[in-house]
This record gives sequence, structure tokens and C-alpha cells, in this order.
Amino acid sequence: MTTIRILLKKFTPEQVFMGSVLLVNGGNYLYNLILGRLLGPEAYADAALLVTLLLVLSFLGMTFQLATTKFAVVFSGKVWDNFLNRIYKQAIIVGMLIGALLVYFAKDLQLLFQTNTPYMFVALGFGIPLYFFMSVNRGNYQGHHNFNKLSITYQTEMWSRLLITLAFLLFSPWEPALSVAMGIGFSFLFGLIPSDVTGISVAKPSILSSENAKRVNKFIILTLCYEITQIIINNSDVLMVKHYFSPNEAGLYASLALIGRVVYFVAWMFVMLLLPAVVQKERDGEATAPVLFKYVGYVALLSLTIITSCYFFPELIIKLMFGDAYLSMAGLLWQYAVATSLFAIGNIFAYYFLSLDHYVPVIISGVLGLSQIALISVLHNTLVQVVQLQILVMVVLLISQIVYFLYKKRSL
Repeated sequence: MTTIRILLKKFTPEQVFMGSVLLVNGGNYLYNLILGRLLGPEAYADAALLVTLLLVLSFLGMTFQLATTKFAVVFSGKVWDNFLNRIYKQAIIVGMLIGALLVYFAKDLQLLFQTNTPYMFVALGFGIPLYFFMSVNRGNYQGHHNFNKLSITYQTEMWSRLLITLAFLLFSPWEPALSVAMGIGFSFLFGLIPSDVTGISVAKPSILSSENAKRVNKFIILTLCYEITQIIINNSDVLMVKHYFSPNEAGLYASLALIGRVVYFVAWMFVMLLLPAVVQKERDGEATAPVLFKYVGYVALLSLTIITSCYFFPELIIKLMFGDAYLSMAGLLWQYAVATSLFAIGNIFAYYFLSLDHYVPVIISGVLGLSQIALISVLHNTLVQVVQLQILVMVVLLISQIVYFLYKKRSL
């Protein structure tokens, strides 16, 4: 233990966090690979649906996390205490509302997505309030640059999900999808380790001045709108394929999406570092564009590496990760990687503007997200068509973000 602490002291908290995010992403991939190999394409389709719903949940939770991150930099003293109490209450209320809706419409969701059991949605619904509470806790650590504790919350959530899900799959008599949902729900509880709830009280008044309340509400609404566009762009393809295609094809596509999205998941750690850095630079009156260029460069280099690997070694990658049953997706792998890479780079631009309270990129993303749904709902004859439509939408999205940046660059 002493040796580990000595080694960690040689790295900055930001470097420890980046290493932790890579480990978490690796663990999440291991989790999905185990599910894919244990369950096979058809049963994996239900498990992948739950993982997709978890991603949807993470985007909604990110609204609370990013708001807490931003105002941890902006507010201090009593104002910060009131804000933190306020956002914890909001997170719990919204979490309970969404969880209740998921439980109530469980049977309707079973019919919509052609799943084997409605109880997978019920189990997930009960965990949602915990997830939103956890998101605020993470935003507190992120905004105060406490990256060591932030890293631990991601580790505890990921490893507990992996181990608990495996235990349920191997030793319980339940449907595999229900076992996966229970594992996800319990992992939210472990993700609260460690938590900083000093001075937090649901009964305590949490009043902000009208000016601060307006500023907070504007950022939360702006962030929520963008996170909804993220949900649409990043998850609508998997959900629509689950609806329009057979369970076997949906399972095959889910494996393709998981591998192709590696660039997006790894790029997320740069978003986590970018937002507080940009807010601090703006507060200090310094130029913010150099921060953007640095992280765009990192993501572009990462994207090029992954696309090249997927182009030259698709069969090897799929065989190593999921096995022979999924090899029919090899030809589409590099194309899906192109789509997610374009989205990942555009995402860096979008969160940069979001941290500066610019709303136009949110509108652009929303319009293109809805366009993606419209295109796939009309043109879904083959999985190839679904992937290529996404490439088209992502090209337009990235070009739009770059044009907006060039238009605004003098003031950045």
C-alpha cells in the first residue's frame, strides 16, 4: 500500500484521473465482452439494451454533474452551500420521477423493445435516484479538482457492477436481463463511495439570489437540452435497431456499437478535464481557445488510431472481443468508428461552448439528432444503411461546430 501511494505521488491528480478513466473504460468493456460471450447475440440484445439505457441515464445525470462542476468554481461560502443543497434536492426528485415512470411503463417498454421480461426495467428504475445523487457528488469533486476521490467513485461503481452482475448470472435462477439490471442497480449504491454530504440536509432551506438562481437555471436548462441531443445521437441507433431488426441482428449491431464507440468513451475523460479548465480561464479573463485546441488534438489523434486499427484488423478485433458468432459485423466496424470519432470531436467543441453559456451549438446538435432519428426511421433496410446515415449526420454536425467556432473565435 505504501509503495502504491509513493507511485501515485509522482503523478498529478489529473493524470491519475485519466489513468482511472482508462481503467474504468477497460472494465466496462470487459463487462460487455463477458456478457456477449456468456449470453450469445440474441440474449445479449436485452443486456445491451440495459447498457444503452444506462448510457441514457448517464447523460441525464451529467446535467447535474456538470452544473455542480461549473458552480463549484463560480460560487463559494454560503452561496455554494445553498446551491449544493438545492441541486441535491433537485437530483433526488428528478431521479424518483424518472424511476417511477420506468417502473410504471415497464410492460409497455417490454413490448416496444421486444424483451423477455418487464422486470429488468423495474429493477433499473429503483436505482435511478441513487444514480442522480451520485452525479451531484461527482460534480462536487470534479469542480473542486478532487480528482482522486472522483476516480474512486468511478472505480467502485464499475467493479461492483461487474462482480455483482456476474454473481447474479452464475448463481441466480432469474432471466439474464434481470440479473444484469440488478447488477447495474446495486452498482449505483457502491458508486456513492466516497461521498461528501457535509452540511447537506433535504429539510434545510436552500435559497439563491434571483440573479444566481437565474444563472443556475439557464445553465441547467442549456445543459439538459444538450444532454438530450447526446442521448438522441449516441443511443437512438441502438434503440431503433432493437425495434426494427430481429433480436439476432440487434445483438450483432450492439457488439459493433460497443467496439466502435471506444473512441467516444475514452474521449469523455477529456471533456471532464476541459469544462472546469475553461470555466476557470474565463473567470480569470484568459483566452480559452488554447484549451479547446489541446483536447481536440488529443481526440483527433486517438480517433485516427482507432479507425486505422478497425480498418486493417476488423475480424481480429471482433473475434478477440466477442467471438466467431459476431464476425458478420467486421465490414462495418471501421465505418462505425468513423461515425463515433466525428461525434467525439464535435462533442469537444460542444462542451467547450456549453461551458461558456453558448446555446447555438445545442440547437444545432438537437436539429441533427432529430434528423438522425428521422433518417433511420425511413431508411433502415440494412445495418449498413443505418451506419452510413450516421456518418452523414456526424459530418454535418462537426462542420457546423467548426463554422460556429470560426464565427465566434475573436471573442474566445
